[in-house]
Amino acid sequence: MDYKSMFSPKLIDLSVVATTEADVFKIVADKLLEAGMVNEDYFAGITKREENFPTGLVTQHLNIALPHADPEFVKEAFVFICRLQSPVTCRQMGDNREMEVENLFFLGIKDGKNQVGLLQVFMNLFMDEEFVQQFLAIDCQETMYQFFIQSIES
Repeated sequence: MDYKSMFSPKLIDLSVVATTEADVFKIVADKLLEAGMVNEDYFAGITKREENFPTGLVTQHLNIALPHADPEFVKEAFVFICRLQSPVTCRQMGDNREMEVENLFFLGIKDGKNQVGLLQVFMNLFMDEEFVQQFLAIDCQETMYQFFIQSIES
């Protein structure tokens, strides 16, 4: 799958104000619904999935979260890049421990077999200290979009 096609400048918000993970999910779900990327049940779907299968990821250089809903809630494949103005608590993938996160990547996957590959792309990127430092320095939607398009291998 061409993961680059899942990115768009309009699906990047680098200044989200939220106090809980649920707030973040609602804000992003509303934006995705407005953009026509998801259906009306997406918020409930992503909330339920995250309760059962948390997606927080502690990497050596930065904590991130990779929330995603089941394909039935996704109309068009996407990655929504979300940076919070202050951290929220979420749970780690695998062990369910609480962690703080400011950077979330909402993955809209239409075909479940692409999920593991996309998760691996993000894990590889965020294990690279230079990538993380550049990512954290970006505060412009278009620049962030170009950064990911150039960083993801075809």
